[in-house]
Amino acid sequence: MPHVSELLDSHCHFDFSHFDIDRHVLWPQCQKMGLTQLIIPGTEAEQWPRAQAMCAEYSGVYFAAGIHPWFINSGSHWRENITHYLDHPKCVAIGECGLDASIATPLSEQTPIFDQHLALACERAMPLIIHAHRAHNNVQQRLKKYRPVSGGVIHAFSGSLELAQSYIKLGFKLGIGGSITYPRAAKTRAAAAHLPLESLLLETDAPDMPLHGNQGQRNSPLKLLDIAQCLYKLRLNSGQTESLDDVIRQTTDNSRRLFNIKTS
Repeated sequence: MPHVSELLDSHCHFDFSHFDIDRHVLWPQCQKMGLTQLIIPGTEAEQWPRAQAMCAEYSGVYFAAGIHPWFINSGSHWRENITHYLDHPKCVAIGECGLDASIATPLSEQTPIFDQHLALACERAMPLIIHAHRAHNNVQQRLKKYRPVSGGVIHAFSGSLELAQSYIKLGFKLGIGGSITYPRAAKTRAAAAHLPLESLLLETDAPDMPLHGNQGQRNSPLKLLDIAQCLYKLRLNSGQTESLDDVIRQTTDNSRRLFNIKTS
């Protein structure tokens, strides 16, 4: 395989049990491929210690702390405990947090928890990792109210160019993952092809969000290069003139700048 610039997976659940069987061999494979840095998002309070431990065990791994909207009922004392993790030198963001209108928990219960994350991000000047599913208007309403100074990323962005641009105006970047590999995702593919490259981050969301042709299989951080190649081809076909190396270097630099991560 030809040499590529360093890759950074801005959203990978590398601590999930799906990787317990081969994590110790998978990460060296990632590094050999050129994927040298990875961010584990927070999901719930009981998961934060595990994510933090991964950072000590694996060079180049970072983490975030937050409550995913799917798990807002999993613990009541997260707000008191999160400071300990946010103070850790390898904790680079607050999240994954946000709003999801497709789950049983009503938005009226999710919103106060999201607001607490937004307030924390403002207080600590840390970037956010945001989950927004079928709730973009609600999410943007909260962002306009709080105006988090360090911005963040809209994880697993799936939407139109216009929606993407509205997030960029609010100071956010877009997480681009396996969804762009699906031909049916026309709006998202068009957005990824035409947005400023400076606004995009690469992510796998592994073990979730498998690429087209791999449905039903465990996703892997090793697939990040495939996502980068797909993004490059989409942009090339739309008239962009960047090389694959340009796409990789810029998206990696975007992630490092947003999360204040030094080169490996």
